[in-house]
Amino acid sequence: MEDHAVEGVDAGIGRNEFVRSLATGLSVLESFTPLEPRLTVSEVAQRSGVSRATARRMLLTLDSLGYAHSDGRHFELTPKVLGLGRGYWSGRGWHELLRPWVDSLSASVGESCSAAILAEDDVMYVCRVHTRRIMRIDLGLGTRLPAFATSMGRVLLAGLEGQELGRRLERMDRPQLTEHTLTDPARLAEEVTRAREAGHAVVDEELELGLRSVAVPVHDAEGRTVLALNTSMSAGREPLQESVGRVLPALKASAASVEELVHSLGREVDRLVLPTAS
Repeated sequence: MEDHAVEGVDAGIGRNEFVRSLATGLSVLESFTPLEPRLTVSEVAQRSGVSRATARRMLLTLDSLGYAHSDGRHFELTPKVLGLGRGYWSGRGWHELLRPWVDSLSASVGESCSAAILAEDDVMYVCRVHTRRIMRIDLGLGTRLPAFATSMGRVLLAGLEGQELGRRLERMDRPQLTEHTLTDPARLAEEVTRAREAGHAVVDEELELGLRSVAVPVHDAEGRTVLALNTSMSAGREPLQESVGRVLPALKASAASVEELVHSLGREVDRLVLPTAS
């Protein structure tokens, strides 16, 4: 089998300027997809249009450099590959970065899903995939909601250090949004501490009647809580624990994937563009 993955690609540049081995390596990398993350040498050769021997050399090279690993039969890319896009993501928006993962999460649980950061005493929505409207207000990029009464807010507040949590809860406005809303700083501190220990937060009809949400944190390479992912649903469709059990595994899996990307960005994550309220 002749390698033909890059035939015709170099027509616009000089023969001595086109690096065929680089083009072949990129074709090998592009063989892997979220739906097919683990491939054999033969599968990579078929998808990239190169010989099996070439595919094997490329994969072994990626393996030796830490961009892939193998169980002896299948190859799989490692999070190190995400670092290749660091320059691209620097200065770009959270929404662009997170949309594929939030899309996938929403599809897997069949609910609206969001990502938010902590902005003073609020959560700010930086990515959202909407399936059906269950809130009175329309949530868009840049929308801010009170952190104390939201599941994402509580996992983000759980990332505060030392006495900062207590000080933050004492000084922030804590309106009684529904009959279920917790407003007492001490009780809120208990809920945030529980969220920190459990690795997720659940808010049931505290922000709005009929609305339930479950959220998990996303940490950077230094362990800072930089982001929260959540799933929201109608409170009356099923018992609370059924809701949590149904969506929490997918939330945690998505958070783990997003963490790999955030880790690859390092401190560049602090430069991601924030959305404006829509």
